Amino acid sequence: MALLDIQNLTVEFETASGWFKAVDGVSLSVEAGEVLAIVGESGSGKSVSMLAVMGLLPWTAKITADSMVFQGRDIMGISPAERRKLIGKDIAMIFQEPVASLNPCFTVGFQIEEVLRIHMGLGKTARRERAIELFRLVGLPDPAERLNHFPHQMSGGQCQRVMIAMAIACNPTLLIADEPTTALDVTIQKQILDLLMDLQAKNGMGLIMITHDMGVVAETADRVIVQYKGRKMEEADVLSLFEAPKNAYTRALLSALPENATGDRLTTVSDFLAGSTAGENA
Repeated sequence: MALLDIQNLTVEFETASGWFKAVDGVSLSVEAGEVLAIVGESGSGKSVSMLAVMGLLPWTAKITADSMVFQGRDIMGISPAERRKLIGKDIAMIFQEPVASLNPCFTVGFQIEEVLRIHMGLGKTARRERAIELFRLVGLPDPAERLNHFPHQMSGGQCQRVMIAMAIACNPTLLIADEPTTALDVTIQKQILDLLMDLQAKNGMGLIMITHDMGVVAETADRVIVQYKGRKMEEADVLSLFEAPKNAYTRALLSALPENATGDRLTTVSDFLAGSTAGENA
């Protein structure tokens, strides 16, 4: 049985011109110990899909699905209180902007200890020991001292490590990483990816990696879903996707990679799709 199985997820937002479908009938599943990459350009509905799973979309969003089952339990039908017990503990998420996701008014130590207090019921001493252990695990120097720092006193890479520590604090069975290497330099990107993959392998977590970076997909994923305009264009194992993509949009993404450039300019997705039907399904 899949760790997470979603069937026909749709997310809509009301606008002045009517309802806009940010996610249009997406189905996906991920197994325990599997790395699933969701790839596509900005605005393709990748993050919105996972925020719907987390229950973190605003009340203005209209979310429907035939089913959204986590560990055999349909989380579409549970109460908000039950969902809060689940989210952050069994399902955790690393958000796209680590500095913006951390509260600037509290130390990073307070914020990670709050997770441990709410979801694991640890006392003050146990919370601090666990927080230091987590900061050491994600490679933060001087972890005991770092607990007293505010987010603005840390670099982007350090804030990202704090977010990872918060996400894995309760040993989740499913971790969602939303663009975990965005805005980081190449060296830090490699460190963050290596850290995530090491944690995933050690803990046997299911990992959903949201990205637009095909290099990250090639390096980390077992299976890939390609999204475009809120719809799933293609799903395949990572080797098949790169060697024999079936969908026009997938081929467009791959053709736009710098290593595939020909002539004096990079091919854009629009160039590739000219005369093609982007909405065809494999």
